[in-house]
Amino acid sequence: MKKRVLSLMLCGLMMVSLLAGCGAKEEPAADAEAGVDAEAESDMEYVKSKGTLVVGITDFAPMDYKDESGEWIGFDADMAKAFGESLGVSVEFVEIDWDNKVLELDSKTIDCVWNGMTLTDEVKSAMECSNAYCNNAQIVIVPADKADQYQDTDSLKDLNFAVEAGSAGEAEVNALGLNNTPVKSQSDALLEVASGTSDAAVIDSLMAAAMVGEGTGYADLTYTVQLNSEEYGVGFRKGSDLAAALNDFFLAGYADGSVAECAGTYNIQAALIDVDLTEE
Repeated sequence: MKKRVLSLMLCGLMMVSLLAGCGAKEEPAADAEAGVDAEAESDMEYVKSKGTLVVGITDFAPMDYKDESGEWIGFDADMAKAFGESLGVSVEFVEIDWDNKVLELDSKTIDCVWNGMTLTDEVKSAMECSNAYCNNAQIVIVPADKADQYQDTDSLKDLNFAVEAGSAGEAEVNALGLNNTPVKSQSDALLEVASGTSDAAVIDSLMAAAMVGEGTGYADLTYTVQLNSEEYGVGFRKGSDLAAALNDFFLAGYADGSVAECAGTYNIQAALIDVDLTEE
């Protein structure tokens, strides 16, 4: 009798164990199903669902700057508006701290960085970037009456530079071991030189062409040494499908002439990267 009771107890324990085992096996399937349901929508779907593409920028003529009515214009601003229109969404421009652009993207405060952004290795590793669309360079800005003293990198060693924090210009002066003070924007860097607070600045060549020299707001400044050559691209969140969509948008714009027309409006057509449309 005792053996029969013991056998029944063992059978009962085995049944409980089997049931528990079956329950354990079902959990991953349930988790997987939940994972599918909770899968994040694509960046394209996210932007379209909220109806707005939020573009992170700084005040940077001729790429992004305000006209007399306070509207953002410039080559990048105009192209961003056209891209938004192609997606069926509105475009909102948000001025950001350039040093925090990746954080702004990842936190979804903005949806892209479209502001004459240099495609550095650091940028490309942190963002999903479009193909390059413009050539650029980092150049030295000094008072025009002192320009003859600063014609090569060796002559720059005793200068104190103003540079935009987190920019390609800051990277160049740091690589050369030059004294520098980070400021919020490239326009602030120009102001530092104009006011005599800094000896020199390093900014993008496209901005220098629009902002420095005769007939500009900084007629007493000029540019001298070119420190590098580089390319501009647009940055989205890592893995975003919007980067490929923008590449297609640019290719169509090169083909129909709208990209060149926009570049001509802001006199940067010479900086456009030559795209071979036969490789489409």
